[in-house]
Amino acid sequence: MMLTSLFLMLFCTFPHRSSQDTVSGAGTYCHQLTELLEDCACDVETIQEFNNKKLFPKVQELLKNDYFRYYKVNLKKPCPFWTDNSHCGLRDCAVKPCEPNGVPAGIRSESFKYTKDANTISPHDRECETAEKLGAVNESLSEETKQAVLDWNRHDDSTDNFCEIDDEQSPDAEYVDLLLNPERYTGYKGREAWKIWNSIYDENCFKPNSVRRPLNPLFPGRGDEGGTFQSWLQDLCLEKRSFYRTISGLHTSINIHLSARYLLQDTWYERKWGHNVTEFKQRFDAQITTGEGPRRLQNLYFLYLLELRALAKALPFFERSAFQLYTGNEAVDTRNKNILLEILSLAKSFPSHFDEHSLFAGEKKESENLKEEFRLHFKNISRIMDCIGCFKCRLWGKLQVQGLGTALKILFSEKQINSLSDSGPAQRFHLTRQDIVALLNAFGRISTSVWELQNFTELLKSAH
Repeated sequence: MMLTSLFLMLFCTFPHRSSQDTVSGAGTYCHQLTELLEDCACDVETIQEFNNKKLFPKVQELLKNDYFRYYKVNLKKPCPFWTDNSHCGLRDCAVKPCEPNGVPAGIRSESFKYTKDANTISPHDRECETAEKLGAVNESLSEETKQAVLDWNRHDDSTDNFCEIDDEQSPDAEYVDLLLNPERYTGYKGREAWKIWNSIYDENCFKPNSVRRPLNPLFPGRGDEGGTFQSWLQDLCLEKRSFYRTISGLHTSINIHLSARYLLQDTWYERKWGHNVTEFKQRFDAQITTGEGPRRLQNLYFLYLLELRALAKALPFFERSAFQLYTGNEAVDTRNKNILLEILSLAKSFPSHFDEHSLFAGEKKESENLKEEFRLHFKNISRIMDCIGCFKCRLWGKLQVQGLGTALKILFSEKQINSLSDSGPAQRFHLTRQDIVALLNAFGRISTSVWELQNFTELLKSAH
């Protein structure tokens, strides 16, 4: 695979090079191709090859199916942190929810119906809204599965969850077709948008107020003078540094999507979406961002490895005979499970996985406290999603944060996953349908970002 200036710049050590060394017109940003990603035993080219040629096509095929395209979300929850947030009035910020009968009945039925036990509920019950209530479920499930349902409810508030999840029974919760409401540029920007990211970074990423993030538009002229920010980041413990890199990777992925699906033309007869190379360069070009852009891209790959590892570790949960991706169409459900297992097996085969065992590996009490702090900070970020003024941005923010939170839950539930019974209900470890939809769609977004980087590479190459 030919690597052009975009990917070559990922391997540079910017603090030790001048701009003349890193940028040279249409040439490469640098020539150092062997450096590994920080905190990971892997390089960018290996990830790019694995994702684009093996994993990305299969993930996209899976996400087009009904089970994964419908996500139930409450976009009307008030912001819990401030009251002066306004809603975006632009038409591209809007989200069109599904009509009540526009979602397959098997998905509209209660969220536990993806095991063989749960699917014994009558077709009539599947059509009823009352089937979503625990009482209706209790009348048709085995005693063993009833206990599992109760365990799952208690599990929602347990220390294993990293997100605050929407109440699916709320009258404000609605199904959204993700394929009809794609993540793309909406025009939501400026102070309101940066207020969200500042709250995430400055209040939840373990950063003192004395350290300023580079290129923060709310504090012009107060960037990373003298390398203060990078020095602070490198001095953090691995866990806190990983937290920052994970959030930065998510931010990077979102910016790539907005650059790749940008509104290029808006006339009375046509609206055209496509790649905006100028927008991409403003966010990631090494010279324009004084070296910050390539660091952001490295964090994207860090996040990719983290979520890929979670998919691999979740394989035992999904390959159980009791598990189904239930929509009510048995043939399609079987096919989808086979595709999912193929994806998870591919993920498991990746040669250079993220090592989650290196996290929280110190003294037991200290590690437990750090993990709880880590969890609460991330849970707080999930609450900030309800402060986003753009509803489409809020939709995809909530979904991707829940997906990442589910990935973290998987990474730190190894013992529970490995002790699951093949045919019985999963009492010690459980994922709801919402968790599963969010997990796969969140990884699909990260996988798409990695794939889009190749497209931007070709566009940058052809522009010179």
